[in-house]
Amino acid sequence: MSNILKRKDSGFTIIEVLIVLAIAGLIMLIVFLAVPALQRNSRNTQRKNDVSSILSSVSEYVNNNQGSFPATGTFSTAFASSAPKLGYYTTAANVTWTNQTTAAAPADPADLDKVVVVNFAKCSGNTAVTAGATQRSVVALYDVEGSGGAKVAQCQES
Repeated sequence: MSNILKRKDSGFTIIEVLIVLAIAGLIMLIVFLAVPALQRNSRNTQRKNDVSSILSSVSEYVNNNQGSFPATGTFSTAFASSAPKLGYYTTAANVTWTNQTTAAAPADPADLDKVVVVNFAKCSGNTAVTAGATQRSVVALYDVEGSGGAKVAQCQES
């Protein structure tokens, strides 16, 4: 009779296995939800860093050329000698330069891979305005990714 009471079962019960699987499933769910947001934030940070580099190049060009801006065109042609190395915007053709001589509302870029750099404008929130801007005022208009894949307009001044 004592042998019956001392019987030792080996292995896991079904409840223990289900608990481990549920915990593993929760961990996988958290990872699959967090990774896209981290990737989106990384791309947005790279976009912002690129825009800062672009605006620095504009300031450097203006300082080196007695306050004059280059002609309108792509960034690579306008700033051929001082174009920065860009991370997200792989080609400088994605960056459009507009040398405005009059106050006109600059256009917002059409997609996430475009940046519009304009002088004679200032930022008002996430849009560019010309009210109160001087001819040496320079802004960059670009979009970043929001949650759910929505584009969020950004405006950054030099």
